[in-house]
Amino acid sequence: MTDILNQSIGGFSLGHILTAVITFIICILVVRVLLRVLERILGKTKLDGRVRGYILSGAKVVLYIIAVVIAAQGLGVNMTSLVALLSVASLGITLAAEDILANVAGGLVILSSHPFAIGDFIESNGVMGNVELITLNHTKLLSPDGQYVMVPNKELAGSKVINYTATGKRRVTRKVTASYDTPTETVKAACAKALSMTDKILTDPAPAVYLSDYGASAIEYTVFCWCEPNDFWGVTFGLAENLRTAFAETGAVMTYDHLNVHIVENKG
Repeated sequence: MTDILNQSIGGFSLGHILTAVITFIICILVVRVLLRVLERILGKTKLDGRVRGYILSGAKVVLYIIAVVIAAQGLGVNMTSLVALLSVASLGITLAAEDILANVAGGLVILSSHPFAIGDFIESNGVMGNVELITLNHTKLLSPDGQYVMVPNKELAGSKVINYTATGKRRVTRKVTASYDTPTETVKAACAKALSMTDKILTDPAPAVYLSDYGASAIEYTVFCWCEPNDFWGVTFGLAENLRTAFAETGAVMTYDHLNVHIVENKG
């Protein structure tokens, strides 16, 4: 029996091969048990499902690599050089993929902290749009003009993000100017009429009209109203059109910038 175990196959004794196989099988069983335990632990957390999947996948890769290393040691292979080689290779990969790793870290932050979700309308660093997809590397936005914008996650995780839909409503703000000769009550009545003519405006919070500024040749009024996020653009443009119509119907004079030129005759 000893002679059989001492027989060599490819430079390794049969005993070493059997030991490595048995060790690898045991390691696989242990890995499966550990992964099930980790899955149960993650299932009790409030982490996003995708984050739990990424953690499980990463843990699975690491545990299987450890299992292979342990099995290789059972063959009598000197792992010192291999571990050193893997360390150098991992360092090189880390330096080469620095931006990718930063984006992955940002993606994990976004998926775990939930600053926005798919379908939200957000703005960051001058870019705005509806969130269409969130991955570990980037977030895809659909801009108002119908273009897809791929934003790196490290930028979103490290900058200010405005979420316009988190509260379930958006405020529409319109400014309009009126003549000094038109009474304030008349202008406010025209703005209120324009609001009543505009569809999909919420009654809570209630719309409001304020005299906001005195200009060089006109008085500025600000009109506020609220709507659901998906109705924002329709309400914005609809209110703009209805303001012009309401001003004309109520007799309020809407002003515009103009220049008066006075010609002085030189009698010299």
